[in-house]
Amino acid sequence: MFTQYDPEAGALTSELRDQFDSFVTGEWDAARLRSHQTRRLREVVAYVRARSPFYRARLAALTDDDISALSVDDLRTLPFTTKEDLRKAQFDILSLPVSQAWIFYETTGTTGAATPCPRTNSDSIHNNTVLTAYYRDILALYGDRQVIGVLGPTELHATGDTFGDVCRNLGHGVAKMWPHSPLIGFDRALELMRSLPVTGLFCTPGMAMSLAQKAVNAGLDLKRDFSVDVVMLTGELMSPSLLANIGQVWGAEARNCLYASQEASVLAAATADGSLRTAPLINHYEVIEPEGTEPVAPDADGVRCGELVVTNLYAGAKPLIRYRTGDMVRMTGPGPEAAVPAPALEAIGRVGDRLRLNGRLVNGYDLEDLLLRRFRGYLDYQITVDQDGLGTDVLSLTLKAGPDGSLWDAAGAAVEDCHRELDTPLMVTSGSPGPITSTGAMVSWKAARVVDLRAESSIENTAAERIAAVRAR
Repeated sequence: MFTQYDPEAGALTSELRDQFDSFVTGEWDAARLRSHQTRRLREVVAYVRARSPFYRARLAALTDDDISALSVDDLRTLPFTTKEDLRKAQFDILSLPVSQAWIFYETTGTTGAATPCPRTNSDSIHNNTVLTAYYRDILALYGDRQVIGVLGPTELHATGDTFGDVCRNLGHGVAKMWPHSPLIGFDRALELMRSLPVTGLFCTPGMAMSLAQKAVNAGLDLKRDFSVDVVMLTGELMSPSLLANIGQVWGAEARNCLYASQEASVLAAATADGSLRTAPLINHYEVIEPEGTEPVAPDADGVRCGELVVTNLYAGAKPLIRYRTGDMVRMTGPGPEAAVPAPALEAIGRVGDRLRLNGRLVNGYDLEDLLLRRFRGYLDYQITVDQDGLGTDVLSLTLKAGPDGSLWDAAGAAVEDCHRELDTPLMVTSGSPGPITSTGAMVSWKAARVVDLRAESSIENTAAERIAAVRAR
């Protein structure tokens, strides 16, 4: 509705809708995409150099002629932007004053200074168009009379606004409810889910499992007493094994629906083929060595694995140039069966979340996928890392059993898998990890899911324990 009062936003919405419709249906060839990215790169670099105090200093050596000659191949000549840069620069990173944004968000600030993330109409329209175009075919599978529960924070956070707007674009009703809010709480959220009834959820994996635990504790049957058809999951590390378990627990289809951040907005989104796919109309992507600066070459299967670097290709409140996300990804080019002709992306954990086990460096995604591969029906999990008397790293997997799953028959196979693939002993136990596992989206997968007895407590551990203590009250 606001676009009726803002003709510029209305025109942008129509332009982007048409661009994405033609892109999704395969009408863009490589030359057209390259031309689009090159033009937008030049515009954005000129924009931030003129408007952002941070980039004005950072890009001072660039002349107008340099910018007009830039191509995507020249990105490596530009400096990186890091999370530490954002923390230090604060409002100087912005290319517009907050008064010209439509809303103000910021990062959580749990492990460092919160950074400002205001959004203009242009920011929201660019990013929400991606999700609308990519989610259309997914949500259409469940009919046109849906009520979608958005279970994420709303205060200074984009979750509720983003998914609410996208569902409205697609014609679905929305109930925004944050169970950790004292106004809502888990009991009221579960009551609403039953009475509306809610047919789909947008939430984190931790929230999906917390809801399931609360429902089971209340004597409810997740499949009989709820009408959930699809669970759209985001905000945390999510391996295929965990995804399959959440789907089984809820009796619904569980999808990894989004890879994004408050700082850089939408970076990849779910498509009907089951993959997260990048959004090359609004971002340019690089995959680099996590401890270096060089691009990673594809392996024999065409997969590039390394740290993701992104450049926003739209002018808004806070475009970022060569932003080092700190996230490890696997990126694969689109095949002929891709639902959207864009590279597939797997987010496999933060660079700092990798674990070294008996000399082998393992990312969180692969460790979680391996340890949970054999189990279904659990409502929570946690991994403990320790050493035996001989200095060998050993793992323990704690599972909170649900009402349906018989977990322990699979323990022997899980132990064998871990020994074969990681050469590391594993013990499987039953228990309840407690509220710390609900902090993954606020802090990190490692702080929420891994107790590493070999290492000293970190800033992330302390932040997760503080949030967990509040949620346990």
